[in-house]
Amino acid sequence: MQLELPRVGLEGYKSNSQRARIATEAWATKNLYCLNCASDELSCSPPNTAAVDYVCPNCDASFQLKAQSHSFGSKILDAAYATMLQKIREDETPNLVALHYERDLWRVRNIFFVPHFAFSISAIEKRPPLAPTARRAGWVGCNILLEKIPSDARIPLVVDGKPANPSLARKQYAKVRPLSKLRPEMRGWTLDVLNLLRSLGKQTFTLADAYTLEPHLASLHPANRHVRDKIRQQLQILRDLGLLHFLSPGHYRLNS
Repeated sequence: MQLELPRVGLEGYKSNSQRARIATEAWATKNLYCLNCASDELSCSPPNTAAVDYVCPNCDASFQLKAQSHSFGSKILDAAYATMLQKIREDETPNLVALHYERDLWRVRNIFFVPHFAFSISAIEKRPPLAPTARRAGWVGCNILLEKIPSDARIPLVVDGKPANPSLARKQYAKVRPLSKLRPEMRGWTLDVLNLLRSLGKQTFTLADAYTLEPHLASLHPANRHVRDKIRQQLQILRDLGLLHFLSPGHYRLNS
């Protein structure tokens, strides 16, 4: 993987943002690879394809590229709020590739990958509507809340200017891929419980520890009045998916 962004063909663009968009898209075409299969290349999607920038020529997995010149914080700006919710419910979100480049060095610095099945409704934040004076007055966008996505599903491809081993990245993806088998309406609960279990900061935990998450889960799923039952159900699902182990009655260990 070459980390230098291409410079050829950028002379005709005056805007820094235009040059960066052309360069990062060209870089991704030559350097990104599929985690869902063994393909070492991605193909550009047809022009004006909504939300999809690349497609794997082998398995047809779709990818969306988000590139910026500063480090990613807790949020990523995304498209229309209602559209994103619909895509999650219909299991049609593309895989996300978040690329951070250094503008001064014109070089890729960090990349992480989020599988399409790792987005829950709770990870999407509604933004205020655009002002009446805006060209698209009233339009409502959204943010992706990265802290609401389990760390298991934020897979590094480049860290501080050093590419990850593709085989290791694919192994990490393979560990969370069983989540894709869940129905979208069930998957949201599973992702939320997994993310909150990770937030406990414990490799091993008890059922009592899991119950401390009840208020937070109740706020995320206000229509459910049996949150503790749901927690126990999700622990069984996470066990069946291979994401945690039952050690003994009421005692669990999260996979590292």
